[in-house]
Amino acid sequence: MPDLGHELWFGCFLIPDARQAEGVVALARLADSLGLDLIGVQDHPYNPGFLDMWTLLSTLAAETERIRLVPDVVNLPLRPPATLARAVASLDILSGGRVELGLGAGASAEAIATMGGPRRDARAAVEALTEAIAVIRALWTPGPAVRFAGQHYQLDGARPGPFPVHPVGIWVGAYRPRMLRLTGALADGWIPSSMYAPPSEVATMTRVVDDAARAAGRDPSAIRRVYNIAGRFAPAARGFLDGPPGLWVEQLTELVLEHGFSAFVLAPGQDPVTDLRRFAEEVAPGVREAVAAARQAGTAGAARPAEAAAVRLESAGALRRTAPAPRSRLLDEDSRPRLPKDPNAPVTAVGRANQETLLAVHDHLRQELAEIRDVAARVAAGRIDPAAARGLLNRLTMRQNYWTLGAFCAQYCRIVSLHHTIEDRRVFPNLRREDESLAAVLERLTDEHEVIAEVLDRLDRALGAMITDPEQVEGVQRIVDDLTDVLLSHLAYEEDELLEPLGRSSFPI
Repeated sequence: MPDLGHELWFGCFLIPDARQAEGVVALARLADSLGLDLIGVQDHPYNPGFLDMWTLLSTLAAETERIRLVPDVVNLPLRPPATLARAVASLDILSGGRVELGLGAGASAEAIATMGGPRRDARAAVEALTEAIAVIRALWTPGPAVRFAGQHYQLDGARPGPFPVHPVGIWVGAYRPRMLRLTGALADGWIPSSMYAPPSEVATMTRVVDDAARAAGRDPSAIRRVYNIAGRFAPAARGFLDGPPGLWVEQLTELVLEHGFSAFVLAPGQDPVTDLRRFAEEVAPGVREAVAAARQAGTAGAARPAEAAAVRLESAGALRRTAPAPRSRLLDEDSRPRLPKDPNAPVTAVGRANQETLLAVHDHLRQELAEIRDVAARVAAGRIDPAAARGLLNRLTMRQNYWTLGAFCAQYCRIVSLHHTIEDRRVFPNLRREDESLAAVLERLTDEHEVIAEVLDRLDRALGAMITDPEQVEGVQRIVDDLTDVLLSHLAYEEDELLEPLGRSSFPI
C-alpha cells in the first residue's frame, strides 16, 4: 500500500519501569516539550517490575499538555472490554481528546494465567478480540442499553457512556494472518513493531490487511499504519535505523511512501534523552519535509519521470547539504570544470539508486567530519588525550580509505547500501565510458581527493606532535578547520556535477 496521505505522527515508546518512575514521567514531559505526537506504553500487568499501564497513562495525561497517549498495546485478557471502554473514554475526556487505543489479543498466555486471566488458544484469542471491539464501540455509541451475547464477553443491558470527546482510534497489534485479517476488517489502525515485523516483511503483512479490508467493504486507506521502532544513532550506516539521522530520514520516508505508514513510535536506547531529541529535532522534520515534497509532486499530475525521481532523491532528506558549502582556500574553486545541466535529463531506476548511494556516502562523511571536530574540541579542552584522538581518526572510514582512487570504495557501499560492493576505481571509469564529457570533472575530483588525503595526513601528524608538545593544539584546530572547508566544498562540487550523470547511468555502483 503506497502513501495513504495521513498526517505524520512521531512518538516515543516508554518502558514503565517502576524503579525509575520519576524518569519515565520526565521522559514523557520531554517528549511533549519536543513536539512529539504520541506516547506509547506497553501493558504487561503480570510483570511486577512495571507500573500499571492505565495508572501511568492517567498520570502522564496530567503531566503533559498536547501529546497523545496510547496503550501500546492493551493486554485484553486482563482488561475486560466494557471496563476498558469506560476507562479510555474517561481519560479522553480528562485529557482533552488525547487518547488512542492500541489493542492486543494477549501474548504470554502462561503469565496471563498467573493473574487469573483466561487461557486462550490462538483462535479463541482472535475471537475474543473481535468481540471486544464490538463491546467497546457499542459503549461509545449513544443509544439504548446494550445487550451482547458473545462467546467470551457479554453485556446484559449496559448503558453506553461516557463518550470520548474525539473519535478514538482502535489500533490492533497484529502479525499473523488471522490477526491481520481482523485488523483489515474491523480496526482503525495497525500497530506492529519493527522487532517482530521488520521492513522486509511489512509489504506481505500489509497486503493481508488491505485484502481483508476490501473483502469487508472498507477502504484500506482508512486504516492508519503505526510502526513501533527501535534503532541506534551512529556515525556509520549499518542497517535499518542504525546510522546517522539522514539514514533514518531516508528509511522512514520510504516506509511512508512505499508502505503507507504514517506514525513512528521510537523506543529510545541507552541515552533516551539524546535519542528523543535527535528523533524530534532531526528525523521527524526531515521525514515531514521529504514526504511533503513527494506528495506535492504527486498532486501535480503532470510530473515528468525526471521530476519524480528528483523528488524521490530529495526524500533522502538530510542526506543532501542544507546550506551552501564554505569556500576553501586550499581548492581553486573558480577553475573547477562545470558541465551544463539538463532539468529534463532521464533518470533510470538504477541511476536513482546510484544517486541515493552517493548522497548516503556523503552524509556518512559529513557525520565523520562532525565527529572529528568534536574530538578536536575535546582535545583542546583537555577532555581526551591526543593519542586517543589519533586512534579514533585512524579508525574512521574517511581515513582508512584515504580518498586516493575515486569517489567510492567497497567499505562505504557495504555500510550504506548493504547489498552492493563496488571498488573505488570502477565508478569513475564507468561514468567516463558512458559520458566522455565528464573526463575533466572526474580528473578534478580525483585531484581533490588527494588534497583531502593530505589534510588528513597533516591532522594525524599534528595529533602525534601533541603527544609530546601539548602547545600544538592550536595547529590541530587549524587543520580541522582546513579539513572542514575542503571536504564540504568538495562534496558539494561532486554532488553538483555527478548526480545528474549518475541518474542516467546504466551500471549499479
